[in-house]
Amino acid sequence: MEKKELKKNRFGLLGRNIPYSFSRTYFTQKFKDLGLEDHSYENFDLQDIAELPAVLAQGNIRGLNVTIPYKEAVIPFLDALDPKAEKIGAVNTIKVDEHGLKGYNTDAHGFQISLEGLLAPHHNKALVLGTGGASKAVFHVLGELGIAPTYVSRRKSPGQYTYGELDREIIGNHTLIVNCTPLGTFPHIEERPDIPYQYLGKQHLLFDLIYNPDKTRFLALGEAQGASIGNGLDMLQGQAEQAWEIWNAPR
Repeated sequence: MEKKELKKNRFGLLGRNIPYSFSRTYFTQKFKDLGLEDHSYENFDLQDIAELPAVLAQGNIRGLNVTIPYKEAVIPFLDALDPKAEKIGAVNTIKVDEHGLKGYNTDAHGFQISLEGLLAPHHNKALVLGTGGASKAVFHVLGELGIAPTYVSRRKSPGQYTYGELDREIIGNHTLIVNCTPLGTFPHIEERPDIPYQYLGKQHLLFDLIYNPDKTRFLALGEAQGASIGNGLDMLQGQAEQAWEIWNAPR
């Protein structure tokens, strides 16, 4: 079998079970548009983050994006952290150069630019569904925007709600609800977070980090109750462009 020639500048996505990839499609087209024939973007589907050194050993890796479930688990493998990524506690972008591996969080930037245009003054309290790496960036941004966030998780923890605790009063008081779980991602499009959708109304804004499908069951059920909705496509484009800037900037 002929050995595949590696491009001079390789980029890729670290994750688990990632047959689909917005990032690969996005950057492959970007490299084509820019005429960067010596650039490539690949999916690195790892069953364990401990496989990362083997990926890096292949050579020519210049930058990586990170997705579920490694946004927190990758941190011990890095040589440095950008201050914002350190504060958030999650990494979705890695720059690889002669200084080593440095982690950044561009999810926060992408989420902020995609959310701001949807907000109304009464969106001052939020429920953040899920407690994984992406939710940490969302939680950070909401705090910076002056919106009081509270996590919702399957497990009881101090300062958080469980799904079973959500009632009419809690839903009514939290007019922004952000889904940071993978529930509803294609092909499992009928799945959705277990919240009491019947208590939603016109004052609510539902935002789903999922982009495939463009209208998840979570969003459709909210829209049926009169809520405003938004999905994660603009967020992904925003975080990808900031990642590209980081990979090309000196440090």
